[in-house]
Amino acid sequence: MKEKKRFVCQQCGSITPKWMGRCSECGSWNSIVEETVLPIKKVSIGYKSPLPLNEIIYSEEERILTSIHELDRVLGGGVVPGSLFLVGGDPGIGKSTLMLQICGNLSKKRSVLYISGEESEKQIKLRADRLGIKGGKLFIMAENDMNVIEAGIKNLRPDVAIIDSIQTVYFPDLSSGPGSVSQIRESTVKCLRLSKETGTAIFIIGHVTKEGSLAGPKLLEHMVDCVLYFEGERYHSYRLLRSVKNRFGSTNEIGIFEMRDRGLIEVDSPSKYLLSGKARDTAGSAVACILEGTRPLLVEVQALVSRSGFNLPRRQTSGIDYNRAALLIAVLEKKLGFLLGKEDIFVNVAGGIKVEEPGADLAVVVTIASSFKNRPVMEDVVIIGEVGLAGEVRAVSQLEKRVQESAKLGFSKAIVPYENAVDLANHPKIKVEGVKNVKEAVEISIK
Repeated sequence: MKEKKRFVCQQCGSITPKWMGRCSECGSWNSIVEETVLPIKKVSIGYKSPLPLNEIIYSEEERILTSIHELDRVLGGGVVPGSLFLVGGDPGIGKSTLMLQICGNLSKKRSVLYISGEESEKQIKLRADRLGIKGGKLFIMAENDMNVIEAGIKNLRPDVAIIDSIQTVYFPDLSSGPGSVSQIRESTVKCLRLSKETGTAIFIIGHVTKEGSLAGPKLLEHMVDCVLYFEGERYHSYRLLRSVKNRFGSTNEIGIFEMRDRGLIEVDSPSKYLLSGKARDTAGSAVACILEGTRPLLVEVQALVSRSGFNLPRRQTSGIDYNRAALLIAVLEKKLGFLLGKEDIFVNVAGGIKVEEPGADLAVVVTIASSFKNRPVMEDVVIIGEVGLAGEVRAVSQLEKRVQESAKLGFSKAIVPYENAVDLANHPKIKVEGVKNVKEAVEISIK
């Protein structure tokens, strides 16, 4: 059978019969390249009898603990043997550092293979020395050829293998270069088969696009057992490891780390660290309690409102969605009569944390009102609630867990939605006060 040619978009993976300057599916320019389709080899297929479910034996003790408690919790209790993990994140965020630290911990008792397509063995050794990793049963391979990597995993049969990164791995049989859609897809399929056949848990590191999504076809995330995103600002010390897909545990679970000169350090009490530098008795600052997965997290929300020197005032956000902030500003103007049309407004979440949960809405509204009036928010108050377009404060989930976390850190009062306050009216450690709308919340919380 002759080899065939096809044209594939390197952004979305769509196939076209001829070359085009712009992809008709995703709209990206100059992303379509020519690739060779290999002929399909006919192989004999053996029969494998299905197993009854009650005859399959498995116990939770088979999970591999990494000794990094934040990671083990995100994974649902440890690494499941024979599973495939995908770790993504921005350049320089600490993906390789975290993976090498995992290798250092596991190599004390288990065999681990670290495969790098970006560094030499000596460069990896240099990084390991900086992180204080001794070695043990840690094996290093600097290789890009997927056939050689497959042979190395089958010969060594390690408990855990790490490939850094999947974009640098290639099959020599394919005409396209490393990082192309076909190369990434075939390499991931091979890793998936290897993990199931050998029982080796394989971590593959993936690069991300400028939009923040994993580079390569979306099929990549569907094939793996677990998808982890490593988030955070490069110039902030805190990093968030977020699980967005996990077949062996809960999704949207997070682990928090701090980047130091000796590597990533677990943060046992992230709320305490995030609030450590909070200024007291200052306008435009309030504390909100958000929920990341199953973990309550206290963050400082800041706002600055100042007279604009231009006809078109600026609106800028960091750590919170811009459109959500614009909506809350409109609610303040409409329901409280604030004249913000000529004011520059800046909203920030301290510590480089990105807040997506609507439970921080009320805190954003209060901080903007506080800065506009130039009056500080009451001390030791945590503000929780979602704000609707009518100015009402809507109920949030798992409020009891949020209030307990606030009381643990010494907060004496919590301003919460009225519907939630009924169940926590007699809390022994913190005073819970319910509000029905943003007007009540602003009047109660600002001095």
